[in-house]
Amino acid sequence: MAFYEGGSGGYAGYGGGSNAGGGYNNNFGSNDNFFSGGMGQQQQPQQSTTSQPQQQQQQQQQTSANPNAMSGGMNNLFNPAMAMAAANAVATGKMGDNTVMMNMAESMGKQFLETGWAKAVPGLERSMVGLRPYFAVDNKYVKRKMLRVLFPFAFRNSWARQEVGADADGKISYALPQHDDNAPDLYIPTMSLLTYVLLCALCYGTAGKFDPDVLPDVTTKCLGFQVLEVIAIRIGFYLMEAQVPILDLFCYTGYKYLGLVINMCSGITMGHLLGYGHRAYYFTYLWTATAVSYFILKVMANCIPRITSAVGPKRQFMVLGFAASQFATCWFVSQTKFLE
Repeated sequence: MAFYEGGSGGYAGYGGGSNAGGGYNNNFGSNDNFFSGGMGQQQQPQQSTTSQPQQQQQQQQQTSANPNAMSGGMNNLFNPAMAMAAANAVATGKMGDNTVMMNMAESMGKQFLETGWAKAVPGLERSMVGLRPYFAVDNKYVKRKMLRVLFPFAFRNSWARQEVGADADGKISYALPQHDDNAPDLYIPTMSLLTYVLLCALCYGTAGKFDPDVLPDVTTKCLGFQVLEVIAIRIGFYLMEAQVPILDLFCYTGYKYLGLVINMCSGITMGHLLGYGHRAYYFTYLWTATAVSYFILKVMANCIPRITSAVGPKRQFMVLGFAASQFATCWFVSQTKFLE
């Protein structure tokens, strides 16, 4: 067992137009006076004409008194305190300090959420709050995580995530990726996927077969297989009555792109130097696919609870199945057609 281990103000103006329409109807309500031919009938339009400059002047005064009503809070995007902090960081030579830069970025992100701009787009605020823990990484974490994915056999320590507490409902909270090497992240999978797509375009370009459609085609193929893989794993967790966040599954299944980048770099390099692009790619594929599969094996063994549903599939078989699926998905999304 250890092995597995202007908002409303604009609408107010529209209502004012409604009131003006009411006054417009009242003018036509005095038909008898209008057709009487007297001079008094022309005084009312003159009063409305003379009142227009006064209304414009009042609107200008209200706008100058409340500039945020027109700007929509644009001045909230610029915080003098943040500008002073950036200037001090440059003056003191701390701009290269990752801690200072991360604190500034975190403060700006919180200000963005609190000023209400994220609430203007439906679902944006919730998405940002949900995705923010998966991008809380630093350079040290990225290096350690890449080594853990590519050389998982060298790590004999625990693969369990670090718990930081639990709420009143008993939901466990885990440490952020920058504080826990076993925490999942979306930074490495996202950057690896983009790098792999660009390397595939480079491979097509060096063979004289480049087409702009290569970029969306490779991206769609990779994401399509990953979505199918996540759905299959999600169904397996459902049958075992085990809960796992779906974003965690996208993180774990996205680490394969790091191995695909290594495979493509090896194939392109050895293809140009020695002409053994295919052989180099598949030789590297055996290593990276095995490493990623073992990584998923250890991760899933710690994600799936020890006690699962009695009528569902066996825990050991599901763990082995999830790990073996990495071999298949890495094979299907490989682009070796134009390797020399």
